[in-house]
Amino acid sequence: MQRLKKLKTIDADAYPQEALAEEEPRYLRRQKPVEIKRRKFGKKAWKTYLRVSLAVVALATVAGTIFAAADFLLTSPRMALASPSQVELSGNHFVSRASVLEIFAADRGRSVMRIPLAKRRGQIEQLTWVERATVRRALPNRIQVDVVERTPVAFLREGSNLFLVDGQGQILDRPLEGDFHFPVVTGISEAMPRDERAQRMKMMVDFIASVRKVRAGAEEFVSEIDLSDADDLQATLAGLQGAADAVLVHFGNGGFQDKFQILLNNIGQWESAAGRVASVDLRFEHEVVVNPETSSSAAPSQPVGAKPVAVKPVATKPVASARLAGDAKPKLKPVAQRKIAHARARTAPHAKSHRNAVRRATR
Repeated sequence: MQRLKKLKTIDADAYPQEALAEEEPRYLRRQKPVEIKRRKFGKKAWKTYLRVSLAVVALATVAGTIFAAADFLLTSPRMALASPSQVELSGNHFVSRASVLEIFAADRGRSVMRIPLAKRRGQIEQLTWVERATVRRALPNRIQVDVVERTPVAFLREGSNLFLVDGQGQILDRPLEGDFHFPVVTGISEAMPRDERAQRMKMMVDFIASVRKVRAGAEEFVSEIDLSDADDLQATLAGLQGAADAVLVHFGNGGFQDKFQILLNNIGQWESAAGRVASVDLRFEHEVVVNPETSSSAAPSQPVGAKPVAVKPVATKPVASARLAGDAKPKLKPVAQRKIAHARARTAPHAKSHRNAVRRATR
């Protein structure tokens, strides 16, 4: 623009006015005004505005209802846990109601909707007699607790105290009321890790189940079980047919069913041959050791064969190998073999003289 003004002032005749006019930018020229059409407020617009208004009102109503309901559930006295009678307990025989109510004492006067059910369930399951629990709300103002109690399987003797113990190794206090008839278990204690107690008690439960398979009611023979050795279950059995006294039996850590069957089949023969069977070791394959715990001053035992009556006890050592009836010849220890040979040498003259006397009598 300034250039055009300058050219006009310098030489107005040098440049025609028409040319100077054409040099002007087009955007400086006046354009035709555009008419803006305004949309009128019609019926369709009214329907849209009405829908939006109704939606806002409905949303506000729902929000208000939710707020009022939440306020009622969380703060209303009708929803409060006001007395212990509002806690309903079921499934308990040895779990005291007082111990459960003590857990809910902190919730007294609080709305049942504010009670942390998962936390309360965990606290109830910490009670020694509780295996698992279920806790739920019963509106408007009740709490329902259902417990599953632990099942004891044995008495646990720890020093001079006698407790109960379940199959998972959980030690239980003896209730004031309750009639229990279990074998006594020793060798585990509260100081032992829980997983180790559970492993040894599982071995004991398997043993009881195995002897029941051999003979119904055979668990009545078991008076005491020693679990001090994780690889050797030692059971004291009383009332076995063929055994005059209680017998301590080493069963090892497995194969209880077969070993118990062997014991029942042969205990009478061992008793007849050895005089008195105080203990039996069944941990070895195809070999039984009779009276391994007998002292050297006591009556010793002798290897027992298919016909044990024909063999007399050896008067030197209490430990001897016993061959099972019907089995192959067992592998005897060298010391036992020497003793057996010595016993046969001693008994041979007596047997020969007895045969001669029989022959003379028949003539």
